[in-house]
Amino acid sequence: MPRGSAISVAALLALGTLALFTARVTGQSVPLRPGDPLPGITARDFDAFRAGLGAFIGVETSDDGLGPAYNGTSCGVCHSVPAIGGVSPMSELRAGHRDPDGTFRALDAQGNTLFHTFSLPDHACQPVLPPEMNVVARRVPIPLFGAGLIEAISDDTLLSLADPLDRNRDGSAGRPSIVIDAATGERRVGRFGWKAQVATLLTFSGDAYRNEMGITNDIFPAELAFGIPPEQMKHCDASPDPEDKPDPVTRLRDIDHFAAFMKFLAPVARGPVDGPVRDGERTFAAVGCAACHIPALVTGPNSNPLFDRKVVPLYSDLLLHNIGTGDGIKQADSTASPDEMKTPALWGLRFRRPLLHDGSAATIEDAVTRHAGEADLARRGFDRLDEVARSALLAFLQSL
Repeated sequence: MPRGSAISVAALLALGTLALFTARVTGQSVPLRPGDPLPGITARDFDAFRAGLGAFIGVETSDDGLGPAYNGTSCGVCHSVPAIGGVSPMSELRAGHRDPDGTFRALDAQGNTLFHTFSLPDHACQPVLPPEMNVVARRVPIPLFGAGLIEAISDDTLLSLADPLDRNRDGSAGRPSIVIDAATGERRVGRFGWKAQVATLLTFSGDAYRNEMGITNDIFPAELAFGIPPEQMKHCDASPDPEDKPDPVTRLRDIDHFAAFMKFLAPVARGPVDGPVRDGERTFAAVGCAACHIPALVTGPNSNPLFDRKVVPLYSDLLLHNIGTGDGIKQADSTASPDEMKTPALWGLRFRRPLLHDGSAATIEDAVTRHAGEADLARRGFDRLDEVARSALLAFLQSL
């Protein structure tokens, strides 16, 4: 049996999926809660979701290939609030060097910028940040609720939203992140990650497994641990790569389980909508916030009815923008400039704190007032709102 394929009753109770499973058996209906699978899921897909959940919360050890450098021992370490798949106060560290002329240089010739916080208990295996690195940025986790619906939005839809020359004259000049999907080798539009550097959930799973836990896989077979030379790596990491082996029975890897969990994870349901919330949504559009935070997109044709031409109320265009909150990092796997970040989806916003890519905004109002650059027009509109209109707009955002 693959690691994580069995889930304890205690874990199911804690995660709220036991009630849902019982409801499926009895034919009853239960309210959608954070951490639940998509409504209408089939029994087969539900089994894949449960197996994925087990793998997602499974704690890795050195026997599984953990390390030698890593940021966490489980996917659930960083994605747990308000339920598994959400966020946490944890953050990863990115670093590089900005030359006097503004040129960004990564940690190494391969363009890596990720610097790990932890290592296996051997001082020789702990990366040390070089003192000349003068760009240091933190990134908090992005919630994964509704990730399968986001994956199902077609590349053509995202390309159609691009307006790099701001022809609409709304201040927004969004452009797509064009990447080569590591799992397929295809040229795709990125949509996952703060720099929209990943296009598919399988690649996202493989990337995170290697980058955050140090467990190599078929997609990312080389260890990533800055500053540890190959000869030293043989001492620090004795496990043969790739470390995420397929199960001999199911032929599935852990990264397949992770991808299945995220694919079938439902979005967070909308909170109560009353008069002030509806007024706030109209104000949201009127001041220009919806230029980037597009209220809804639609998935493309799909053989699975769960994803076939579904409305996705994510409040994002999933494009790259410069709104003055960039982290200064240029990644080798993204076409984003150091100043650009992907428009974060706002669904589930009421469960997320802190805000912005680095968690530096404590409140929604704080995050809004930090907007500049392409979002300057919208932010100035927000600044001009009277107390009633501002209160309504914030009530709307708190309802998401």
